[in-house]
Amino acid sequence: MNSIAKMNTVAKRWLATLVVLSLTSISSHAFDKEAVQAILKSPQRDLVDKIRDPVQNPIEVLEFLGVEAGMQVLDIYAAGGYYTVILSAAVGEEGSVYAQNSPRALDFQEDRTDVTAGEAIASKITAHKLTNVVRMDQPIADINFLPNSLDFVLLSKIFHDYYNRNPRRAHQLLLVLKTALKPGGVIGIIDHHGDPGRDNGRLHRIEKQHVLDAIERAGLVVEAESDLLSNPQDNRRRSIFDPIMNGNTDRFLLKVVSPPRSTD
Repeated sequence: MNSIAKMNTVAKRWLATLVVLSLTSISSHAFDKEAVQAILKSPQRDLVDKIRDPVQNPIEVLEFLGVEAGMQVLDIYAAGGYYTVILSAAVGEEGSVYAQNSPRALDFQEDRTDVTAGEAIASKITAHKLTNVVRMDQPIADINFLPNSLDFVLLSKIFHDYYNRNPRRAHQLLLVLKTALKPGGVIGIIDHHGDPGRDNGRLHRIEKQHVLDAIERAGLVVEAESDLLSNPQDNRRRSIFDPIMNGNTDRFLLKVVSPPRSTD
């Protein structure tokens, strides 16, 4: 590895570990819907992402979750960057989006494509010139967030993996996010409905009640729920990756709020 490559590697590690130093407090306001619509329609946008839009309802989801311009946002398991691109437009130049992926996740092949998630997100950041996006190619456990540094965290269709593998790991994740969030900060949780008694680990689903219990245990509060992503026709006996689903599973959408800190 040459000296320049070594410097770049060190810089990336430093940024990923101490990224919270750049999370400054900026006043926020409603996001520019036209800017988000423009990036959704951009000719540079990945065709696979455009195909996902009718099922994902991204503008309505971000409005429900209260995303605003100027926010400091963490996109957990950003994968190929579907929401990273949209969040970048929503928070604008005064905001920042921290796109987190573990090294293992970066090697996964993007759905219905021949590229990895790492290649996909890199391509999108370059194509859209996303100067307010910072990649964090590390496991969450290896990132040192300053307390009260984030306005919003998105957990899109990933909490089930944490919980199904180890509920304690899911609990620890919520505690880390609770500390990193400002009082009143929001976690948006999107996940696939699972039925009681089924092998939801294999199906990559989760019972909503398990998520609600985990939220309460972590001392967080569900402020609102939405059926924006519901699909009563979903066959919950099928894996979310079953081609017949075409990504259109029955999903719940939760707006979770970090309560005010105790002054005692």
